[in-house]
Formats: sequence, C-alpha cells, structure tokens
Amino acid sequence: MAEEFEARLAEATRTTSRLFDAIAQVIVGQTEVVEQTLWALLAGGHVLLEGAPGLGKTLLVKTIARCLELEFSRIQFTPDLMPSDVTGTNVLVADETGRRSFSLQKGPVFTQVLLADEINRATPKTQSALLEAMQEAACTIAGTRYELSPPFFVLATENPIEMEGTYPLPEAQLDRFLLKVLVPSPSEDEMTQILVRTTGHEHEAPASVLSREEVLTLRRLCRDIAIAEPVVRYAARLVGASDPSSPNAPEVVRRALRYGAGVRGAQSLVLVSKAVALLAGRAHVSFADIARVSKPVLRHRMIRSFEGEADGISTDQVVEALLEHVATRPTAGERPTA
Repeated sequence: MAEEFEARLAEATRTTSRLFDAIAQVIVGQTEVVEQTLWALLAGGHVLLEGAPGLGKTLLVKTIARCLELEFSRIQFTPDLMPSDVTGTNVLVADETGRRSFSLQKGPVFTQVLLADEINRATPKTQSALLEAMQEAACTIAGTRYELSPPFFVLATENPIEMEGTYPLPEAQLDRFLLKVLVPSPSEDEMTQILVRTTGHEHEAPASVLSREEVLTLRRLCRDIAIAEPVVRYAARLVGASDPSSPNAPEVVRRALRYGAGVRGAQSLVLVSKAVALLAGRAHVSFADIARVSKPVLRHRMIRSFEGEADGISTDQVVEALLEHVATRPTAGERPTA
C-alpha cells in the first residue's frame, strides 16, 4: 500500500508540474500567486485574488480554466446585478402546442470554474447568491435544490484601491474563501517581459493539461496526505491564539482584533498544508507547511478592532506575531500525543 501511494504521489507531482508550466507560458512571474491558487484547486476551496488593476488577475483565472478540461463561466459583478443573474430563474415558456410551463434558465453559477470578476462591486444581496454554491456546491431556485457539477471552483477578483461603487464583502462571504491571495506589482524584469508579450503578436492559448477526473483524483489524494497530531495541534493553537479573549493570545491580538479566525480557519490551515505537501511530493504535512500557508489562509478571517485599524496594524502583521508567539510543540499541560 505504501509503495502504491508513493507511486500515486509521484504521478501527482509530475501532473501538477505540467499544469504549473502551462500556466507559466501565459502568466509572467507571479509564482507565489499561481502556486497558492493551485493549493486551493487541490484542496477543493475557493480563492479571492486582490490586487490593483492590470496585474493579470483575470488573465490568471482564464488561463487556469483553459489548462483544465472544465466548464468555465464569468460573471462581471456590477452594482445593478441581481441574484437571479447569478443563479438563474424559472421563466414561462410555451411549446409548439401553445401549452405554457415554467422552465429553469440556469445562470452562470452552473459551471465548474467560475470567475467572479470584481466581486466587491455587487451589493451584499447579490454576493450572497454565491454563498450556498460556494459552501455546498448546490443552488436552490424557487424551492428546488440543484447540485453543481464537481469540481466547483470559484476564483474571485477584487480591486482594493477603488472605494466608490464598491461594497465590502460580508464576513460570511469572506469566510467561504479558502485563501485570500494578494497579487503584487511586477518587478522591472517582469514588466519588461509583459510588455514584450502583450505588444507583439498574440500567442496561442495553452493546451489543456488536466481532465475533470484527474482534478477530482488529485483532490482525493490531497485528503490522503498524512498529518501528525502535533502538527494538527500547532494549527489549533495558532487559530486559538487569534481569539482576543483567549489567555494565550499575544498582546497585538488583544489590541488589534475584535474576532479571531475561527474553526473554519483551522480546517483550512490543515487542508491547504496538505496541498502544499502534495505539490512538493511529500506524503506528510510539516510544521513549516502550516506556517507557510498561515497568511493567505488567515488574513481575511480575522476582524480588526477600531484600535487596530487606527494604528494601521494589518492582519498579516497579526499572523506574523502569532507565528512568533505560538510554539510548534505542545506546551506542558496538554495531553501527550499518540
């Protein structure tokens, strides 16, 4: 069994490497962004990409969709977008005999890879239309529940610098995203390469690398990655220390936060760490994996206090403080590990 698992793991590493190379044919730089997006793909979660205009967020999502043999839809979120524009609705239609009946006109959410472009431009009411789909891979219309075809993967983008005509994402909506990935500006060399690529002749679209069944197989394999109890406890202590009311919380948490990451944050730490190990070709999760994924997993799950906002303390700074404060090994007093 161990040899079989190692063989599956090696094949998965080769497959994900081909996917990474295919994306790199289109996307210049942004290695961490691409890698973190693949973490979510393997772990079965959704991604919120935040960055200034023109950094390739939408292009990245389109490229990933082309590299996967999956259905793709795009929703351009605007203030006048309605929930039915996302989910679809029942409409009255007439057949050849003139008999009328209601027929479901499915919305763009009925897909496998969904680009929610500029998601913070829609009202909270419209944003909430995605909640059930993101959490349960299903959609309820007029009292009837419709299952979405797996794998259902939402990649949303938002622009952090525009305030007029935007709506902050509700905490419940943010918590549905497995990762919040910050898209940085390119370096001078990367900018030069972008200019060369985008001002000449168009390049061919990348070929499909992964089929639907291969994606589902990788997701199942990700769940099979082992994680020792001490490492799970480390993830639990990190999230527990993010609660300002916890006696184990560092001073910066008590001063800068109103609410910590919560249980879903701890679950996400473990799942994404398994994806990191899978991409690295390892059969187990390490303490370093938990630390590595902490920022994209936790940064959007913690709510700052007024004092934290006034002092300009970012949630990334809070995560850094947690990593310095929380020990990797269980402290004295905790029950011994198996």
